Amino acid sequence: MSFNTTASFVTNTNWQFYAGETTLSNFSQMAGLAVQNFVSAAVGIAVAIAFIRALAARSGRSIGNYYSDLLKTLVYVLLPISIVFGLFLVSQGVIQSLSAGPVASQEVIKQLGTNGGGFFNVNSAHPFENPTWLSNFVEMLLILAIPAALTSTYGRMVGNRRQGWAIYGAMLSLFLVAVVVVALSENATTPAMDAANIAGFNMEGKEQRFGVASTALWVVVTTAASCGAVNGAMESLTGIGGLVPMAQMQTGEVIFGGVGSGLYSMLMFAILAVFLSGLMVGRTPEFLGKKVEAREIKLTVFGTIGVPLIVLVTSALAIATTYGQKSIYNSGPNGWSETLYAYTSQANNNGSAFAGYTGFLQPADAEQFGITFANVLGGLAMLGGRFLPLLAVLAIAGSLAGKRVAPAGAGTFRTDSPTFVVVLVGVVLIVALLTFVPALLLGPIVQGMTDQLF
Repeated sequence: MSFNTTASFVTNTNWQFYAGETTLSNFSQMAGLAVQNFVSAAVGIAVAIAFIRALAARSGRSIGNYYSDLLKTLVYVLLPISIVFGLFLVSQGVIQSLSAGPVASQEVIKQLGTNGGGFFNVNSAHPFENPTWLSNFVEMLLILAIPAALTSTYGRMVGNRRQGWAIYGAMLSLFLVAVVVVALSENATTPAMDAANIAGFNMEGKEQRFGVASTALWVVVTTAASCGAVNGAMESLTGIGGLVPMAQMQTGEVIFGGVGSGLYSMLMFAILAVFLSGLMVGRTPEFLGKKVEAREIKLTVFGTIGVPLIVLVTSALAIATTYGQKSIYNSGPNGWSETLYAYTSQANNNGSAFAGYTGFLQPADAEQFGITFANVLGGLAMLGGRFLPLLAVLAIAGSLAGKRVAPAGAGTFRTDSPTFVVVLVGVVLIVALLTFVPALLLGPIVQGMTDQLF
């Protein structure tokens, strides 16, 4: 459990197999988890800035100083915003004390840094973490604030703000579609409601004070932005409603994504989109005037396909072995959905969960114990899902930094146009999401088509 938890918070995943308020001390919450909430978020932003520098560089091989970028991110971005909004959350009723719990100080950076790990087991559904409609709205805003703003940073640093708008447009279009699908799915009745002759919305697992609309929006926000914080029960979603957060993570969490990691992952897909477009017109692909050659493409494929392979392999091991089956609570399509969601969430550094899959049992009348297989395999998935793409991005940055910029010509494929946005969205859906279609068919899709809840 210690290995899994450490891997979780170091990698900005914040997956929790335990109930925070009953398992960890206040000191562990503050000195262990909250500190990593800051540092892991700053690491992602530092890598994104280094990658942008490489794309913007006109000559030379420098992509900046890691420690300088890390310190500036902590001191000038994360800490000031966290102090201001931490005080705001206290004003709304979020507790902050050494007796009841230092919740507000952890809550604000968990959202701002797209961390997601909750002080309480039920996360942001707990009134001590999220007491009012205003705190609920602000917490959602904090989740998206930095990932969305970094697209503007990208445009400014490369000297063409339209580049940033193009990346933002691709992210926003995928985000809006997801919101509509989840909202419509949760506004319908479920088979259990029909059997009981109950009309209305699917309110199972949702807070009355937030309702369907706010919960549906939160579901999309938290899985689009690599946060993983929840204000309702993910597993209580309908089949299609539960498909959307899973699919968002399986895109590589590039629909805004984590702080820093969402942008650099989307830029890898942008390089891939430029390469595929160049193949179609028979022209050497260029991105921001720099030629994209074999080395960059190999590293890009490694960075974009590596995590899906981790998800599929770990999910297969968990469902096909007796060691993994100890963690699966439900049977049928939902049992597979629990497993697939667990390793999708961990490998993509999200941290949200279908609650049936567990690695830690803590019954009231028996000794608590961890499930070693789930803890170790999940921890390795989180480490691989975080650092393999990160290393690929830094390698691409090092390769591009020293390349000279070629002037744009009549045949140059512009990467700041609506056409590029469409191509980029298509590449994300085909290269990333299409990989998981067979797995999704066995879980949430068949559950949604047969209208069965297990």
